[in-house]
Amino acid sequence: MTVRMYKVIENEVGVPIKAWTKGVLLEQAAEKQVRNVASLPFIYKWVALMPDVHWGIGTTVGSVIPTKKAIIPAAVGVDIGCGMMAVKTTLQADHLPDNLRPLRTAIEQAVPHGRTNRGGKGDRGAWHHIPKHHLAEWGRLKPEYDNILSKHPKLDRGNDVNHLGSLGTGNHFIEICIDTNNGVWLMLHSGSRGVGNRIGTHFIELAKKDIMKWHINVPDKDLAYFPENLLRDLMNSVELDAIALAMKGKNQEDVDKVINNLPQKKQAMYEPVEGATAKRDVDNAQKAIVDAARQMEKDGRFNLEDILGSAEMVE
Repeated sequence: MTVRMYKVIENEVGVPIKAWTKGVLLEQAAEKQVRNVASLPFIYKWVALMPDVHWGIGTTVGSVIPTKKAIIPAAVGVDIGCGMMAVKTTLQADHLPDNLRPLRTAIEQAVPHGRTNRGGKGDRGAWHHIPKHHLAEWGRLKPEYDNILSKHPKLDRGNDVNHLGSLGTGNHFIEICIDTNNGVWLMLHSGSRGVGNRIGTHFIELAKKDIMKWHINVPDKDLAYFPENLLRDLMNSVELDAIALAMKGKNQEDVDKVINNLPQKKQAMYEPVEGATAKRDVDNAQKAIVDAARQMEKDGRFNLEDILGSAEMVE
């Protein structure tokens, strides 16, 4: 009989939680966070908790959060790409010297680590003479990085290439390990350093502004997310005449918001409805949009009640 290595935590709302935490204390604050995450309408199948799960900003650290057609920047985090990897060397344990201090010193000299001078000039955690290999790798990465900066110029500050291949601070480490067969391994735990922090923090704040704009409710403000372009997809699924009729009597700000999310061809063809119009016709046009939104909700795109909030719906 197969022994299940995880336990299932049922959630009143949303998807279940699979927790690989047998024999490990799951702190109350972390459990509350993960239940909040599991309640979101775009989580795919379940949330998974690893043995090291613990409280984080908005979402737990040490969890896997699969989403469909939405991104939670706080779930990505501010240490983008943070993780661990290991490589097996050709050495055996008896090849290592009794005193490992010289080896540690050599590693510390070879890899920038820590942070001094607030990351400014002379920071010991950054390269001062960037190795050729690192410059070559940066040449491969830079076009995509520049593409991000072109859209978000506020990110163009601080360290970037001079942090590439450095270790960082906190719980990041380089470790020499020995396996059960006395093989020697090098293990690394690192992340994206300052540039990842800037990108992550920037998009977390953008997501918060986004959900405020669309009146989307979340159980924790740090769970703010970017839905796939819902309004554009919604407006594209409804006939243009129905959209114009549904906008009858709306304030210009709301009308402009809808028009700006139409495909360019529809934007050019959009004409407001002038003159007297039967309320029933306007209600039917609005209902067509709500029906299209409900279909998107059934497809798991979002929770309609979260978006409409206390707004009156045409039934």
